Amino acid sequence: MPTLDRKPILLDFEKPLAELESRIGQIRELAEENDVDVTEQIRHLEAKAVQLRQEIFSSLSAAQRLQVARHPRRPSTFDYIQAISDEWMELHGDRGGYDDPAVVGGVARLDGRPVMMLGQQKGRDTKDNITRNFGMASPSGYRKAMRLMEHANRFSMPILTFIDTPGAYAGLSAEELGQGEAIAYNLREMFRLDVPIICTVIGEGGSGGALGIGVGDRLMMFEHSVYTVATPEACAAILWRDMSKAHQAAEALKITAADLKGLGILDELLTEPIGGAHSDPLKAAEILKKALLRNLSELDQMTGQQRRELRYQKFRSIGVFAEVTA
Repeated sequence: MPTLDRKPILLDFEKPLAELESRIGQIRELAEENDVDVTEQIRHLEAKAVQLRQEIFSSLSAAQRLQVARHPRRPSTFDYIQAISDEWMELHGDRGGYDDPAVVGGVARLDGRPVMMLGQQKGRDTKDNITRNFGMASPSGYRKAMRLMEHANRFSMPILTFIDTPGAYAGLSAEELGQGEAIAYNLREMFRLDVPIICTVIGEGGSGGALGIGVGDRLMMFEHSVYTVATPEACAAILWRDMSKAHQAAEALKITAADLKGLGILDELLTEPIGGAHSDPLKAAEILKKALLRNLSELDQMTGQQRRELRYQKFRSIGVFAEVTA
């Protein structure tokens, strides 16, 4: 899991909370230096800090939730895999000569049960992000993911995918290697797999890059994650030719977990620790593990054919609307 002893990275809306916590620290230091009992005052200020944190994170806008989803310390696919699995063996390569580091996956044990875990992997710092291409997969990444999912289907292992990408890599090399075909192939093939498939948006779920590993029986999202057809910045640039309107685009796109739950796209919203998953990664991993086990237990009651039909009907119902005449 992410190291928590480093200097915290503050988002704009967290600054009032940081100032209050700094004040608490200063009072505690002064009290120790002067041998003064300020226990009651500290208790009052700490309760105020908890309340303020709850108020801030319970009323975030879509654009602010996007900031949380992109937080550099937010737990990644590797973090969750290592935290929730009993054993983990990473598998590499698409069997076509490439191994995309933006997509990671392998065989694991979840509560003693063999499963296939895979997802996009962002970097922890600039150097790592460049290596991982900021979690933007190339065609080889989606082909590697499909190879692992076919392996899981062959050996009757449930598939757990973790979505965290701004989108598939859109560079010239990706187009030359068939990016559109690779994603489309995954979409088609994931519908035919017999084993349970649970997809979880753990951070940023962007466009076809997210959908390339996002066809499943269940779709879960963490509370401060986002799932969108295009980034708000891209949407603003397309619609208004003004990226400064990204905040307005974020609201219009309905990208939050609460929005998608209301639209019937999301199956389960996972509550995050107060302050976001990055504030308590182990607690977030515990929440995720419980949800995965519960959903797997439900899906185990179905046959492969029933799961395929469920998957098909789930996606057929997305975007359905009714015209109302005046």
